[in-house]
Amino acid sequence: MPPIVSSAEIGRPAAEVFAYATDPSRFREWQKGVVDGHMDGPANGTPAVGARCVTTRRIGGANRPSSAELVTIDPPKTWGVRGIDGPIRAAVDVLVESVTGSRSRLTISVDFTGHGIGKILVPLMVRREARKEMPDNMAALKQRMEAG
Repeated sequence: MPPIVSSAEIGRPAAEVFAYATDPSRFREWQKGVVDGHMDGPANGTPAVGARCVTTRRIGGANRPSSAELVTIDPPKTWGVRGIDGPIRAAVDVLVESVTGSRSRLTISVDFTGHGIGKILVPLMVRREARKEMPDNMAALKQRMEAG
C-alpha cells in the first residue's frame, strides 16, 4: 500500500514551518490523540540522526508511548522518523519547500508496519484512521501557524 500523504501551503517561511512541524513537544497542538511528545537526549541544539522521538497518544482510553528513531534531518527541508517499538510502527517523512520567502509547502507522508497484533490492526483500522485524520491534522497545523 502507498503511504498516506497530506500537503498544505502555509503562510510562513520554511524555517518556521519546519521547526514547528518537527517539534514533538508541539505535536499535541495539531495532531489528534497526541498528549505528549519530546526528543530524548540533549535539550539544546538540533537533533541528529539516531536521536529518539517519543510520542504519547491516547488510544483506547489509555496513554500509549511509542518511540521512533530520527533517520533523516536536513533543516529546513526534510525530517524522517521510523517507529522502533510497539505493535504499530509509523514511518513519517516531512518535506518543507519554500514557495516564496513568506510561504511554504508542507508535505507529510505516513506509513505503518504492524508487529504482532499490529499486523491485523494496521490494515483494519490504523491506515483508515490515519487517512481520515491527516487532512484535519494538516488543517490544524496550518491554522495554528498562520494565526501566529
